[in-house]
Amino acid sequence: MENKKLKILPVVTTALVLLSMYMTFFYLPIMRSGSGDVLDSSFRIFYFHMPIAITAYIAFFIVFAASIMHLRSYDVKWDIYARSAAEIGVIFALLVLITGSIWARATWGWYWIWEPRLTTSLALFLVYVTYLLLRQSIEEPESKARLAAVFGIVGFVSVPLSFFSIRMWRSAHPLMFGEAIYGSSGGGLEGPTLQLTLLMNFVSFFVLFITLLIYRSNMEKLKEEVRALRAAHR
Repeated sequence: MENKKLKILPVVTTALVLLSMYMTFFYLPIMRSGSGDVLDSSFRIFYFHMPIAITAYIAFFIVFAASIMHLRSYDVKWDIYARSAAEIGVIFALLVLITGSIWARATWGWYWIWEPRLTTSLALFLVYVTYLLLRQSIEEPESKARLAAVFGIVGFVSVPLSFFSIRMWRSAHPLMFGEAIYGSSGGGLEGPTLQLTLLMNFVSFFVLFITLLIYRSNMEKLKEEVRALRAAHR
């Protein structure tokens, strides 16, 4: 039964991603600014950029939570979940930087500026790249898991720092939702078509993340079982 679910999951994930892409490129109406000017079509990348960013935050929260659980129980399964989520989260964080740079080029005229959101997003990416490099640099499995868990907990501070950066400091990055401490507020997205498209992208990328996490953690569990069998027969 479980194998059947694992076979269905990629099909569902692919269907959701294709549907979200269709809605983004063909279902959305012409985008206009508050003054009524037609926005460049590059604005549509926002519907990928924001869900990917939130999914990366979720991935790194799982690293944080699984690291705590590992230090409490020393159960290898939590270390597997942490490293699997970190690997996928780094990919999503890289996609955030890429999609954000494409959007910045169309909006500001250049791919990168050292403003709070872009800088903290880059720092977030580098923190978890360092986490993965740390894991590669230690041979002994238990020491590797413990040190990685500590790093996964401490490094999580980069997630709220990235998320709240445009709310704490003035930034060129647009604030779409909520309010900043300096008085600025996000305009949000008005209209069911825009909101439904954004929601569809959230769902599709979250399901994609869950699918990758399940397959990656299962692969890591098999590796651990093989390692344990080899150790037992030495």
